[in-house]
Amino acid sequence: MVDLQSQYQKIKEDVDTAILNVLGSAAFINGPEVKQFETELQDYLDVKYVIPCANGTDALQIALMSLGLEPGDEVITADFTFAATVEVVDLLKLTSVLVDVDYTTFTIDIEKLKSGITLNKSFILFFIDTAQAIGADYKGKKAGTIGHIGCTSFFPSKNLGCYGDGGAIFTNDDELAHKLRGIVNHGMYKRYYHDEVGVNSRLDSVQAAVLRKKLPLLDSYNEARNKAAAYYSEAFKDIEELLTPELFTEKEIPAMIYYPVPLRKQKAYNNGHYNDADFPNTNKLVEEVISLPMHTELDDEQLMFITSAVKEFFGK
Repeated sequence: MVDLQSQYQKIKEDVDTAILNVLGSAAFINGPEVKQFETELQDYLDVKYVIPCANGTDALQIALMSLGLEPGDEVITADFTFAATVEVVDLLKLTSVLVDVDYTTFTIDIEKLKSGITLNKSFILFFIDTAQAIGADYKGKKAGTIGHIGCTSFFPSKNLGCYGDGGAIFTNDDELAHKLRGIVNHGMYKRYYHDEVGVNSRLDSVQAAVLRKKLPLLDSYNEARNKAAAYYSEAFKDIEELLTPELFTEKEIPAMIYYPVPLRKQKAYNNGHYNDADFPNTNKLVEEVISLPMHTELDDEQLMFITSAVKEFFGK
């Protein structure tokens, strides 16, 4: 699904040197590489503050912690997504409100989002998860910088991925940035003085060093993904039927189902309060969606092989 080995070989010398430099410095936590990556990502995103953290799930949790929400406060999110989205809501004793997604984009249905807003809301904040969208532009702004808070994951398979876990939070708000910086580091702004209830969630220097070498390549990585997506779209434009996992198993083409069970039906989050009729798009997508390989190293030969297998299955 993702060819990280080939990607690494193209930047091996630079990455190896960067990692060895960190090992030589022994500045493993909050070292210079972290500070430099923070500044470079701020410049790239044109955002006032980047607060690195240990992973994308932590980024979501810390963002929620910074907002001063009370137990029971409602957080609206999509039903068709990864569990981390509601996981952090429940961990903080907040109330997740799941709504349907748009059938063509798979992202949250804005009209359903509006209908999920109840009258007891005293304020509304938007924070954006850009784990699969970092580097994308929307109306002249980078993804993650449009809402009040942006969050991302640097999991290895993401558009900008490190070689372990990592994440970051973005904001242009001075007060939020200050609070976020405290929360990620045990609630400390001064060593051993804890002003906030915090967590231990810091991007380590080795991962920051890797990300510094990959950040200048992010636009080219996204361009390669877009090229592959366009290839798929063109190849499949005349095929109306849906794909099945068995097809790709036979041809030894990697394929994944994202996501086989909606969040509202997961054992951990099934509260019995949802009506299936309110989720027509999610109900269809969990039965129909299959993901093909999508990464920076897909070449024309691989894309042709994959698309030919699909066409062969449908007799095209």
